Amino acid sequence: MQSKPVPQQSDSKLHFLDYWRIIRIRKTVILAVFLLVVLTTALVTYILKPTYSSSVRIAIEKDSADITPLIGMQMSQQHDPYWVLTEFEKIQSKVVLHPVIDALELRNRWMKRYNLKQPLTLNEAFNVLKKSIEVDQYRNTSLIEITAYSQDKEEAALIAQEIAEQYKSVREVNLQSMANAGIDALKQQYADQNEKVRLKQADLDQLREELNISDIYSAEGSSIGMTTEPQIVLRLEQERTVAEAKLIRFQTLFNELEAMTLDQLKNTILTAMPGNLRLTHLLNEYDTTRQALARLSAIHGPEHPERKSLYTLLEEIETQVTSEITGVLRGLQSQVNAAQNELNELTAAVENAKANDALKTAKYRPYFTAKRDLENLSKISDMIMIRILQETVDASLPTESIVEIYDPAEPNDEPVRPKKVLNIALGVLVGLIAGVGLAFFIEYLDTSVKTIDDVEQALGAPVLGVIPQNVQSLLLEGPDSPHAEAYRVLRTNILFSKKDPKFNALTVVSGGAGEGKSTTIFNLATIFAQNDSRVLIIDSDLRRPSLHKLVGVSNAVGLTDFLLGQKSVEEVIQTTKLDNLHFLPSGKLPSSSMGILNSQQMKDFIQDVKTRYDYVFFDSPPIMGVSDASILASEVDMAILVIQYRKYPQAMTIRAKQMVEKVGGNLLGVVLNNINISQDSYYYYYSGYYYDYYSKQDDSEGGSSAQPKTKSSKTASRGDVELKNKF
Repeated sequence: MQSKPVPQQSDSKLHFLDYWRIIRIRKTVILAVFLLVVLTTALVTYILKPTYSSSVRIAIEKDSADITPLIGMQMSQQHDPYWVLTEFEKIQSKVVLHPVIDALELRNRWMKRYNLKQPLTLNEAFNVLKKSIEVDQYRNTSLIEITAYSQDKEEAALIAQEIAEQYKSVREVNLQSMANAGIDALKQQYADQNEKVRLKQADLDQLREELNISDIYSAEGSSIGMTTEPQIVLRLEQERTVAEAKLIRFQTLFNELEAMTLDQLKNTILTAMPGNLRLTHLLNEYDTTRQALARLSAIHGPEHPERKSLYTLLEEIETQVTSEITGVLRGLQSQVNAAQNELNELTAAVENAKANDALKTAKYRPYFTAKRDLENLSKISDMIMIRILQETVDASLPTESIVEIYDPAEPNDEPVRPKKVLNIALGVLVGLIAGVGLAFFIEYLDTSVKTIDDVEQALGAPVLGVIPQNVQSLLLEGPDSPHAEAYRVLRTNILFSKKDPKFNALTVVSGGAGEGKSTTIFNLATIFAQNDSRVLIIDSDLRRPSLHKLVGVSNAVGLTDFLLGQKSVEEVIQTTKLDNLHFLPSGKLPSSSMGILNSQQMKDFIQDVKTRYDYVFFDSPPIMGVSDASILASEVDMAILVIQYRKYPQAMTIRAKQMVEKVGGNLLGVVLNNINISQDSYYYYYSGYYYDYYSKQDDSEGGSSAQPKTKSSKTASRGDVELKNKF
């Protein structure tokens, strides 16, 4: 039958049961670490001497006066976490703690307590005191809590209270010193500034004399606007702007009138240039005459004397109007020319005024600059003088206490260290975590085969059977042994995995020594023999034979004697307690015949015994040690790889499988051996139920163990009988 391919599992995450399995397997490590941590914690906790604590709470503020200063408003006090942290460090500094050590005589006190030969040095006492105090913010408030620890509860209270008092004293002294030092520094700055003002005033007077500057120029403190030229430039610029607008207006009007015809001028000139009385009179007279001529023309003919007279008068008036309009245009042209000349004169005057202003500004600039510097220096001097007055008055004003003790320190009757219950509880927790963590770390470092999934993922081969621990020879344990069912499952899987029903020669290989290979092949052969099959088991491990010990026969004559032609097959094959199970020992291996398994005699022997028996089983040495196992795997029909549970790395097992496949062996699958069913619940479902069933059956029979039976047909399971009928 064709064996089904084993699917590769892609999910490598551990299930909850896998974690529980690791804990059960490594429970010894977990328990050892747990007990070690807990006992150590408890021992240290009860050895330590009790430590008492005492706390004092103080409120600290930045330096400020009670009233508003003379100049400016007092800044509001805002919470500054960095300033608070800085004060924490100041409280623990030598400036505060050294006076505490001296005031409480801690060096002598600690010398007596610790039985020292001489008092501690000031630096040593400071280090001890700093380690025994804590400074922190009290429960999200602006209060600072100073806590002192000591084996003497009275001493703890004294230390905490004295630290608060010394810190308060240091802050007040520093505040007064800073105020006095600031006033002195301001006075020195004021004297220096006055000297600068005096020197600058002398320089200014000298410049005024050198430049011959009148008082009008020194009346202002700025170098801008100290001469009349800027005003002259501004006035001339305004006049030039007016002249330019006037020119544009006349030029535009002239251009418009010049472009008109006479009739257009007659109608628009009075509107464009009102105020010409003569032209107004002529135009009115022209219109009146033209209207009268039009009335006569409707009544009389062209030769009528009155009509001729009006026509002549109209022509004379028109000539006068034309002459007057021409005169008006000429007058407008004259106005344009006059405006242009005025603009040119003003433009030249502006340029001259600017040039004069630039010259005078350059000439008087040193004086104006010196004047400005003098005024700046005078302002600074006045500000310093006002600041000195302000600080002097502020220093004399009563101020709030910048450090106020709200909750004085008092002795505490209950020790704060060690916390026995908490320490032991933490020891239990840490011990449990450390033990479990170490167990999982060891499991992580362990690369050996642990589960069926490990085998199938790494090797890509099915697991045919799971063999429990402490399995002995089934010839001694009997067919009703709880271990026999594991081999029956293995036998069933082998029969289903055979590719050809004619395959009946099988060898068991392993990567390393001591993996239970010989016990597995012997018990498997026993199970086949108990199922009424004629079975021959051959000890092919010529270097370290062991099967003869399980059978209880001598190894003096065996396979090597036959292959060397010294004995016949019938002479070397021996019988066992089972009628259907025959055994061929390895025999003595001469040093000159190390490669005897790779001979033609061995191949002929294998073909011969395959026809004599239903199944032939070959024991072999470790495949990683010698070449005999590879030779056997290539010559027999089937091979099984035995892997000891948690013994060798997976890389060694993978290499063993590759060696079998490299020589052309037919690897049916893998057998996991030496599984602790009672500890590893992962494998309980493979063998545990059957084991429990037989254990309960033995208990019900008074604890008597089943005797070995030679008639295997009575003990064969129903599944084996049905399987035999199929094959």
